[in-house]
Amino acid sequence: MHKLSVIIPTYNEEDYIEDALKSVAFADEIVLIDSFSTDRTLEIAEHHVTKVLQREFDNFSAQKNYALKHVTGDWVLFLDADERVTHSLEDEIKQTISHPKHGGYKINFPHFYMNRFLYHHSDNVLRLVKRAGAHFTGTVHEKLHCEGSIGILKNHMLHFTYKGLEPYIQKKESYAWYQAEQLYDKGKKATWYHLWIKPSYRFFRSYILKGGFRDGIPGLSVAMVNAYGVFQRYVKLQLLHKGMR
Repeated sequence: MHKLSVIIPTYNEEDYIEDALKSVAFADEIVLIDSFSTDRTLEIAEHHVTKVLQREFDNFSAQKNYALKHVTGDWVLFLDADERVTHSLEDEIKQTISHPKHGGYKINFPHFYMNRFLYHHSDNVLRLVKRAGAHFTGTVHEKLHCEGSIGILKNHMLHFTYKGLEPYIQKKESYAWYQAEQLYDKGKKATWYHLWIKPSYRFFRSYILKGGFRDGIPGLSVAMVNAYGVFQRYVKLQLLHKGMR
């Protein structure tokens, strides 16, 4: 029988963490990697987790790679505090790791926004992997790597990522600084292509190609904020080159 570990990174997630932990209670091991939360996150989590690790946050990859060194499962599922494993996904995960055909599996995430799940604004993300050889790279929108081929699970992971329009925009602003700093370190510069074409394409991809128009006003809102996030990334890159951080 293959053992499953779950890794959950946290920082001040008292409003979300209990439901996340309950949704993965079936796992053999649950490890919290916490960035020194100052709210009740750890107090709430203590009765549900196997182990709590604390580490000053520097970037997402380093945080998760650190946690990987402290889990013991043959398989690892990465979960954020605002995500939930459904019963159907739980059953599929158990069956999959009992008779695996791949070294890792992507899971589909329909995002919850404006009181509805946006099934046409969803992502397939690698989250379930064999522990051996698994690691992350990148500092923002970190990428998980695994050994072997990659499959896709059929059932959804519920994602309550967008807590409202203002927090959503703030999240994009924060990510834009991280991404701009990465580009700046690589010597990249922003052009009109980056400031105009890339944001426009992001809107087109989200709203038209991915079918966001089928999600009504919430789908339109997400497409526009995503385009704004791309625009802000390159505006901030220009500011960095002008010494205006």
